Amino acid sequence: MAGYLLSLLFNRTMFRKSISITCMCCLLSFIGTAQTDIPVQKELKIDAANKIDDTKQPDQGTSLKIPSVVDNNPEVNMDMNTRNPVKMIDDRNLVQAGYGMKIDPKAGPREPKEGSKQHFADMYLGDVKSNGKFVGIVCRDHEYVDGDRVKIYVNDKVLDPNILLTGSFKGINVDLEEGFNRIDFEALNVGSSPPNTAQVDVYDDQGVLIYSNKWLLSTGSKATLIITKEKE
Repeated sequence: MAGYLLSLLFNRTMFRKSISITCMCCLLSFIGTAQTDIPVQKELKIDAANKIDDTKQPDQGTSLKIPSVVDNNPEVNMDMNTRNPVKMIDDRNLVQAGYGMKIDPKAGPREPKEGSKQHFADMYLGDVKSNGKFVGIVCRDHEYVDGDRVKIYVNDKVLDPNILLTGSFKGINVDLEEGFNRIDFEALNVGSSPPNTAQVDVYDDQGVLIYSNKWLLSTGSKATLIITKEKE
């Protein structure tokens, strides 16, 4: 009887341990299953679409190869004596001013040489209009005063037969006719320094200068001026 009781007690003890172990296993299994349902956070990594390589040389393109215009190691010449100056124009076809020119050391204002045989023919001094009653005509030797003389004609009539040209103006008044009035200055000589030279000025009846010119004449040559007066 005692043996039976001990056997029964042992079986109950083992049964309890078995139940305890079974419950423990179920609990561990439940905990493991529950943990698998919890989401795990992971770091999100995004790769660049176009990775830039700082050490790589610039891409020159695939279809068109263009040489780089940037010099990583430019050479700078700091010597101002050997550097070429900046030129704003292309001087390949330029010629220096005065190239090939021969300078005459005697160049300068020249006066007619005494005894010159050069002939100065008749001159036409031009024409001028004036509706006044008369004009005043004055003349002087504008070059070297050497005794030049002239005769003055108005419409082929002698108005003054002999005027000595000096450094000061000398003149006459000429009454104007309607139409053309022809004034001729005939060189009577060439003085001591040819040719016969003079400046002639014309003033209207109000004293206003309306004409000025110069002549160079040989003996016997004439300088002709036309003064036109319109009909009133």
